[in-house]
Amino acid sequence: MLKEFRDFAMRGNVVDLAIGVIIGGAFGLIVNSLVADVFMPIIGVATGGVNFADLGYQLKAATVDAAGKEVPAVVIAYGKFIQFTINFLIVAFAMFMVVKGMNRMKKKQAEVPPAPPVPTAEEKLLVEIRDLLAKGR
Repeated sequence: MLKEFRDFAMRGNVVDLAIGVIIGGAFGLIVNSLVADVFMPIIGVATGGVNFADLGYQLKAATVDAAGKEVPAVVIAYGKFIQFTINFLIVAFAMFMVVKGMNRMKKKQAEVPPAPPVPTAEEKLLVEIRDLLAKGR
């Protein structure tokens, strides 16, 4: 059973998938930082200093119950939705550009004709014999 598991785990597809997940997670952190630390402040300044993460509609105010425990407010946080939507659009655009670049590279590779095969020593000898026979006629 351990041998089967090792064979399964070491197949190329599983290793490739693991690498993809790790790189995808790191890429997600980079994009989140790009959105939160670069784009959202710029958009906030363009919209008059609005911080989208703080936008929301309060349905019920925070209260204190009879036991003295604070009950948090009920809020529809549509600003976070806007921020996550922008985040998604940036990730989708970045992935589109990566796929587009890969497709362009594949297309260029397909356009280059393969080099003719190098003849073996036997084929060279046969060509020489053919040429000598053709001269003799």
